[in-house]
Amino acid sequence: MDSIKAIFNIGHGPSSSHTMGPRRAAERFRAQTPAAASYRVTLYGSLAATGQGHLTDKTIAEIFEPLQVEFVWLPKVILSLHTNGMKFEALDLKGITTSEWTAYSVGGGKIVDETSRKDEQSRYSHRTCSATLAGLEKQGMTYWEYVQNHEDSDIWDYLNEVWKTMQNAVQEGLETEGVLPGALNLRRKAASYYAKAKGYKENLQNRCLIMAYAMAVSEQNAAGKVVVTAPTCGSAGVLPATLYHLKQNHALSDRMILQAIATAGLFGNFVKYNASISGAEVGCQGEIGTACAMTSAAVNQLFGGTLRQIEYAAEMGLEHHLGLTCDPVCGLVQIPCIERNSFAALRAMDANLCAMLSDGHHFISFDQVVKTMKSTGKDLPSLYKETAEGGLALFGKR
Repeated sequence: MDSIKAIFNIGHGPSSSHTMGPRRAAERFRAQTPAAASYRVTLYGSLAATGQGHLTDKTIAEIFEPLQVEFVWLPKVILSLHTNGMKFEALDLKGITTSEWTAYSVGGGKIVDETSRKDEQSRYSHRTCSATLAGLEKQGMTYWEYVQNHEDSDIWDYLNEVWKTMQNAVQEGLETEGVLPGALNLRRKAASYYAKAKGYKENLQNRCLIMAYAMAVSEQNAAGKVVVTAPTCGSAGVLPATLYHLKQNHALSDRMILQAIATAGLFGNFVKYNASISGAEVGCQGEIGTACAMTSAAVNQLFGGTLRQIEYAAEMGLEHHLGLTCDPVCGLVQIPCIERNSFAALRAMDANLCAMLSDGHHFISFDQVVKTMKSTGKDLPSLYKETAEGGLALFGKR
């Protein structure tokens, strides 16, 4: 498994796989081809199907400025390694290809090619939650201590920057109103929800505030502002919303929050390594479902859950998103993405509560749910996996 830093990427929205990833790939290819006169970029599968709504072409073109970029869109062509494929070509003055590179954006902003995955090595002792849990119980160690022992010495500085960025996204989202970019002309709701929440009694107010916080981050993401993948841009509002709320209402220290983020990252890593966090590959269950699992684990830890209760909370967070489709209207990370973040944040709080009422023992393990999510994602028709061709996306057809 990778460093959890790969789960928490700081960058501009609206999509980690369709914006952050392609941008990084373009930066890499440009650095390798400084003598190019122009470029041609071919986008395949989901990148082509929803690339314009996700600003894929815009973010790539920015990297190659002032040189011209020709885009070729092939939504029906799926390359073997991943549906989010892209081929970069450097052209000379005669338009002849002098260099080319095929890359894949596999979720969370990560870029691979045909060789990089083969050389990938795990920095963690275990690659499943069950094996990790068994080892930790023997050693009397927590999840966050396990992360600390397997990461570089700067991990807490990095997670501190992650936490600051998450808080900024919440605060800036709450202070911003207006219409989000794109054909839907969707109006921001977070500021209004936040104001209305203040008028409710405490229990209902808490839930409404969490919804407002999640929407604030998700709206920032939809507007192309700076967010943290957790584990993706499309699901970036779930973890910050709950942590921000708990920080405000339960007098938690930043140190406790960072430890919870470390645990969340570990559970995100389990999903990423053993299944997928790419909506284009397994549907929204891989994005929102994973975000909910990560958040459920983090919240349960903050409330004093045991190792098994934390695992149970994460299991419920993912289990109850199984089969969730990725069907963005007009190819934008707005409907149903923004509201899904708020509902997943609330579900994470509920998963925590259910786990805390238990002794942590349960029938279906987190690893089994991850395995089920992966197989479910494979069985989903492509029109339900970030192609904007099925589900709710049909209502965006003109």
